[in-house]
Amino acid sequence: MKFMKLGSRPDTFYNAEAVRSVSSEVSSDLVIQVKGSRYLLHKFPLLSKSLRLQRLCSESPDTSPHQIVQLPDFPGGVEAFELCAKFCYGITITLSAYNIVAARCAAEYLQMTEDVEKGNLIYKLEVFFNSCVLHGWKDPIVALQSTKALPLWSEDLAITSRCIEAIASKVLSNPSKVILSHSHSRRVRDDVSCNGTEIQRLNKSASKGWWAEDVAELSIDLFWRTMIAIKSGGKVSPNLIGDVLKIYASRWLPNISKNGHVNKKQAASDSDPDSASEITSKHRLLLESLVSLLPTEKGAVSCSFLLKLLKAANILNASSSSKMELARRVGLQLEEATVNDLLIPSVSYDTDTLYDVEMVMTILEQFMLQGQSPPTSPPRSRFDIERRRSRSAENIGLEFQESRRSSSASHSSKLKVAKLVDRYLQEVARDVNLPLSKFIKLAETIPDFARHDHDDLYRAIDIYLKAHPELNKGERKRLCRILDCKKLSMEACMHAAQNELLPLRVVVQVLFFEQARAAAAGGKVTDLPSNIKALLSAHGIDSSKHTEPLSANTNLHAEDQWSVSGFKSPKSRTSTLRMKLAEDDELEENEGIGRTSRFKGFCALPAQPRRILSKLWSNNKSSPEKK
Repeated sequence: MKFMKLGSRPDTFYNAEAVRSVSSEVSSDLVIQVKGSRYLLHKFPLLSKSLRLQRLCSESPDTSPHQIVQLPDFPGGVEAFELCAKFCYGITITLSAYNIVAARCAAEYLQMTEDVEKGNLIYKLEVFFNSCVLHGWKDPIVALQSTKALPLWSEDLAITSRCIEAIASKVLSNPSKVILSHSHSRRVRDDVSCNGTEIQRLNKSASKGWWAEDVAELSIDLFWRTMIAIKSGGKVSPNLIGDVLKIYASRWLPNISKNGHVNKKQAASDSDPDSASEITSKHRLLLESLVSLLPTEKGAVSCSFLLKLLKAANILNASSSSKMELARRVGLQLEEATVNDLLIPSVSYDTDTLYDVEMVMTILEQFMLQGQSPPTSPPRSRFDIERRRSRSAENIGLEFQESRRSSSASHSSKLKVAKLVDRYLQEVARDVNLPLSKFIKLAETIPDFARHDHDDLYRAIDIYLKAHPELNKGERKRLCRILDCKKLSMEACMHAAQNELLPLRVVVQVLFFEQARAAAAGGKVTDLPSNIKALLSAHGIDSSKHTEPLSANTNLHAEDQWSVSGFKSPKSRTSTLRMKLAEDDELEENEGIGRTSRFKGFCALPAQPRRILSKLWSNNKSSPEKK
């Protein structure tokens, strides 16, 4: 750090009771009062260098031996005034980046210009500031931080803007220069607990942005202005900008846990609500400023970091525009997220849910908006058609391949997001306050083609049923409507066949498809589990007596009926079994609760499935005979 010494005389200032004075053979004739402190000084050295003191003394009607001058609004306080006074006496003073801002503002207040005396204090301070302070790296950052004490004076004297320009110019000159910042080097040196891998990681982050750690020490308003200047230069990569924002957020934003609690070390005490509110407002402003600095390029910041900002925005009650911008940015790269990232604490007074499912649905909507109807052929506008004759067939082919690759990547991301959402559903399904409508709406946001299997979705449904035992039959049927039994694995089918929480129709449907799949593969049709037999018996069906396939004469309660529509042989390309849920729900609504439902039979099955179900029902009867 650079410093400058002015003057050669020793310091002769001393305290006499409540008055600060200077040793001299000449008696003092001037009393200056600065913010409660009294100085007993001499007119000649001070007035010879300060135009303001000249005017105040000439305008004062006081004719006493000790003329009194009041300076209540002196910038920089008593420390800055004493620097100026010592300069007038020729006493040695030391100037550095830490005190030059206060000294410069004080000299401007006292009007210590060249018009009063050549080589006055303002001139000397400007030379040192421009030639030394602004030419370093740490010095302009320290000087910029000190402008917070005198914001208006610093703006008027262009100290703030000059410091920001100096910092930005050094970053833009070589943004990826491998030089450790002061704070980074000190932290690595002091942290004796760091192992080799951790130090290597810290050194790697420093090689990305040697300036990030020092710039992160600035307050949010100065940091924002500095980053705007750096971004406007156009030489720093978006990824590097994202790394700087991440460092700053980890430095200043409070740590927010999974359940939405703020780290007590960084939050105000509960006994001081005014202070807590002030700190919350400060953090909210900080977060909204960071959101406005996010690079526009996709992938410049990680999805995990964006979701951390979104969690903080929820807790700090940030503006709706900031939340929507974060949700939009998360939606662009949602395939990178994890389940823990999506567990955003809910702070709404309108709902008692643990997590903000509405925000996740908003993110999903933003994700689904991108890549809709991906192009399958090269885009052709009017301008493209006019230029088509001058373009080679090879270029057109390359554009087509690039378009196909883009479409494939979009499809791949949807598959990843489908897995992510199903696992997220498993987490939120444990919340006893989560409404059924939100669970179903979130599950239905994912298109059918994105789920290659429904195992994870089935686990989520099973968890929800266990956490919500109060669901009635109609609600259980609505919940199971989102499940496609054809996409369940053998393990999931075995579990579902013995799951007493599922509606009977779902269990029978699972068994039907499992038997159809076994028959198509040439396998042996197995016996029904004992608990499924008991479940069927509870509905008036004796599995041991049914040697014939189910027909129209087989009666079930209305809420457990299902129909087969368009089911083909397992050897055909497609086999579709549709549950007759909508018809049953409409029947219940028309007849009312408590009215006896009419019995309806199963629709006739094609030959091959009929033989399969015949084996299914007759298995118990035939097995004792074999013994």
